[in-house]
Amino acid sequence: MFRSIVEAVAYHAQNQPDRLCAADDIYALTFQDIWNRILELRGRMQKLGFCAGDKLAVECTQDTNYLVCALACELSCVVFVPLEKHASNERVQDIIETMEPKCLVCENQYQTETLNIPAGEFYGWEKDVKGKADIAFEEFPPQEQVAEILYSTGTTGKAKGIVITNENNVAVAENIIHGTQMKENSVELVPMPLSHSHALRTCYANMVNGSSVVLVDGVMKVKKIFQFMEQYDITAFDLSPSAANVLIKLAKKRLQQYNEKIDFIEIGSAVLEEDLKQQLCLIFPQSRLYNFYGSTEAGRSCILDFNKEQDKPGCIGKPTKNAVFIVTDSNHKEIASNRENPGLLAIGGRMNMKKYYQEPKLTAETMIDGFIYTSDLGYIDEEGYVYVLGRMDDVINYNGIKIPPEEIESCARRFDGVTDCACVPQKDTISGQIPKLFVSVSSKEGFDSTELLKFLSKYIDANKMPRKVEVLPEIPRTSNGKLLRRKLREDI
Repeated sequence: MFRSIVEAVAYHAQNQPDRLCAADDIYALTFQDIWNRILELRGRMQKLGFCAGDKLAVECTQDTNYLVCALACELSCVVFVPLEKHASNERVQDIIETMEPKCLVCENQYQTETLNIPAGEFYGWEKDVKGKADIAFEEFPPQEQVAEILYSTGTTGKAKGIVITNENNVAVAENIIHGTQMKENSVELVPMPLSHSHALRTCYANMVNGSSVVLVDGVMKVKKIFQFMEQYDITAFDLSPSAANVLIKLAKKRLQQYNEKIDFIEIGSAVLEEDLKQQLCLIFPQSRLYNFYGSTEAGRSCILDFNKEQDKPGCIGKPTKNAVFIVTDSNHKEIASNRENPGLLAIGGRMNMKKYYQEPKLTAETMIDGFIYTSDLGYIDEEGYVYVLGRMDDVINYNGIKIPPEEIESCARRFDGVTDCACVPQKDTISGQIPKLFVSVSSKEGFDSTELLKFLSKYIDANKMPRKVEVLPEIPRTSNGKLLRRKLREDI
């Protein structure tokens, strides 16, 4: 129906102007309010000399201003380039040197040759902007127009610029809307950083759906979260596994009081461990609990309601509305797969990125005939459910037996005193590879690795048991909670 996210916002501004679109600490903006601000910011960008195809780098402010900026860029055919809040000067410099944006909108001043515009100045809204503004539909950007260049968090090396079109954004929004069975009156709380694709796409989905998002700057602001839950009658959550863990630790009992009000919770951006699934099912027994599988390159491509399908460990669900999954061998040839004969997952669909920015070789290696080929080892069962055993480099090949590291990690987290863990393959002259388990613990003095191994032996087959355990002060993770297994493998 829509060719872009901004077209959907204009549609709802015309048809339900007083419906809440987005709220934050300061503003509660209707679709009409958002639309007026988009037009105002588009005019400001034109005065600054922005033309179609120019790039605007924007530091995340985790508020409605940031969303308006993304949509004003979209309407102007200007490429939106998100940056993390308080990003390092080195990372910002690397992106700017590659992107060459016209300017950088930021709260913090960065040492770059690119013009820095303070966010407060760029978003200086006119308080008397009222009334209903219309725009002819032929003025909306085409679906093939590049909307964003999103940078990955770089778990496997240098961060990559991922080129996303309007069509990609709309297709991901449809995947979310249909996958979660999102209702027209949904009000979703989003504490995840909007500089990452997961949270940004959740906001886009609600905008296409004509429903509402409420923004919070992280799950540590527990008081603000519960204030907003009452103020806006929150019916849904968008969380990462690490954010869900923190929220449960800080406010488990209070969360349980909202079980009947929460329609659904969507989890994504990192692997969701089985023990966290079980905790969420106990806290929200009546809610739909969704685990989304996908990437910045292939957004929200598979979904599982793990409150409904609790007996499927390793399962990531079924493909979403616009997604198709196949399993291939290492030469990208499709194979018939099962648990005993897994292969590499490949994903096709309208949500797939256009390309990697200025990386033609990497694009050609990753995208073939519209499919994105992943490094995830998995299979599809007879019912069409997709399973992931782990990344190809992470899965441990012990005497020909494929051992998913998550299977060991999920059990290790249940051992008293283990606060985090990661299992990686270590080379072995006899077996090829053996599982090595890294753990961080609450008290090193009170931890006994022998007792941990004894505990694991109750739940893990003998041929899958870790052969070595090493205690680390902290398990390396990215800013949004993804395990940096690569770093652990390099350390070995």
